[in-house]
Amino acid sequence: MDKSSQRKEMITQLKAMDPEEHREKSDSIIKFLLEDEAFHQAEVVGLTISAFPEVDTRRLIEECWKAGKKTAIPKCEPLSRGMAFRMIEDFSQLETVYLKLLEPIIEKTELVEPEQIDLLIVPGVVFSHDGYRIGFGGGYYDRYLTKYTGPTRSLAFAAQLRESVPVESHDIPVQRIYTEYGCLETKQVDR
Repeated sequence: MDKSSQRKEMITQLKAMDPEEHREKSDSIIKFLLEDEAFHQAEVVGLTISAFPEVDTRRLIEECWKAGKKTAIPKCEPLSRGMAFRMIEDFSQLETVYLKLLEPIIEKTELVEPEQIDLLIVPGVVFSHDGYRIGFGGGYYDRYLTKYTGPTRSLAFAAQLRESVPVESHDIPVQRIYTEYGCLETKQVDR
């Protein structure tokens, strides 16, 4: 099955999840990530503001703030298909953009360079056991990961895991995937 078909099938499956089950599983996934040594050591965590049916990242952002960590959120540049991370200190620094996604308001946030991010949480729709992923189809993270050399993690429901996914030459795998059952160590090493 190609990437597009797998993406569409998985999104349909995730959208059928009961909201309470979604919340409980998201909480479990976040709890496991909070135990990660890379998370403990990180001063700046890069992550997206999730949209249902993704694992809910709002709680993770709040946990970062409670622990004194800074959070960097991506601002997409649709024309270049690139993205840049910006520091947010409050959810009021976000605005709704295309596809109802929340992104940082440029005038209210500060640019964060890739080397300033200590841990990057990479989103995806379908994940393989060796860390490769099918994203949402824009290629934004694939391009960003060519500039980022720090540790990467992904948050996924166990249902999103597959033995393998189609891999292209530009795909960069993540080092660990957290599900509601714990950490899946991929064959990738922390960078």
